[in-house]
Amino acid sequence: MAFARCAKRPLGLYLCNRLTTSTSVASQYAQSSVASLKDFSQSNRATYPLLLRRFSAGEIGSSDQRDLIKKLRERTSAPIKDVKAALVATNWDIEEAQKELRRKGVVLASKKSSRTAAEGFLALAQNHTKAAIIELNCETDFVARNDIFQHLALSLARLALLSDSPSQTDAAVSPVQPELMEDLKVILDHPKIRGERTVQSAITEVAAMMGENVQLRRGFAMSAPKSGALSTYLHASPQPGLGRIAGLLSIEIDGSADSFDAVNRVGSELAMHIVAAKPLFLTKEHVSSDALDTEREILRTQAQSTGKPQIAIDKMVEGRLRKYFEEVVLMEQKFVVDDSLNVKTILMNLSKEVGSPVKIKDFFRMEVGEGIQSLEASNPSESVAEAA
Repeated sequence: MAFARCAKRPLGLYLCNRLTTSTSVASQYAQSSVASLKDFSQSNRATYPLLLRRFSAGEIGSSDQRDLIKKLRERTSAPIKDVKAALVATNWDIEEAQKELRRKGVVLASKKSSRTAAEGFLALAQNHTKAAIIELNCETDFVARNDIFQHLALSLARLALLSDSPSQTDAAVSPVQPELMEDLKVILDHPKIRGERTVQSAITEVAAMMGENVQLRRGFAMSAPKSGALSTYLHASPQPGLGRIAGLLSIEIDGSADSFDAVNRVGSELAMHIVAAKPLFLTKEHVSSDALDTEREILRTQAQSTGKPQIAIDKMVEGRLRKYFEEVVLMEQKFVVDDSLNVKTILMNLSKEVGSPVKIKDFFRMEVGEGIQSLEASNPSESVAEAA
């Protein structure tokens, strides 16, 4: 009993000390484990990236992952597969993933640049001194209808209007060289692509977003006459300033005019006529001698096959040559609005209406994809392979 009474206090102290020591050791072990884990994470981050990435991805729920994918896709319009891959590669950091998509887009755009781009739109910008028109091409009509692509086209047209190309001369129509525009700064103001960048960078970025080859193919500028009107018309236009076919003409007034409204009205109708009738020359005098000799030789061969006398053959050739002029010469063409009149008569009537001589100084017609052989026609098997 004495031993038990004397042993109670030391036994209690012993148990208390054991518990305290165990707790302290456990705490030290836990701190040591956390420190070791931190050291492992820092020292082995480069060695075990996949382990850390999976750990980070595991902390994000599936609903959060879907939200990040949706947000990044709305920002960039990139394919959903590329969006998810960029997010996974950057541990679901949306800002870093967006940068990764832009870096990757440059590579993808360069790979696509060899593919045929025959679709797209013409973009027109105009002020009181001149009009500028550019052709921006893509591979499919689907991308051409995209508002980002259209915004880029309109922005490039406005830039071409404001820039003075070294190739411009005193001629009414002058080319705007795409290669001279590549390093110019263009300002974009679209929710998914905004800010200032070079023309080449903007085209490359949009190509990456669209997943297609995008090319600035060509451009032209037409100067307004000192007295008269610069008239334009865009066919198949999804919005102002865009179209698939364009007609431009410069109408010059020799002297003062009583009514510029009449000049603008007729100018707009003639611009539409140019789109519909496809004239190649302004007057008969502008028809090149090579084109005229070639056409005359064809007509003579056709007439000789009839077996008629030479005098009759000569008359047939001259009659068919007049028909040729009516087809390709603007001033000789029948007016599409009223085919009882030709364009020459329309201008004579306009001169009487305004009280001064009126003439067409120059005209221009442009169509998307003209002169480009489509990929499907040139190499169907390659197209199928790329589509797959």
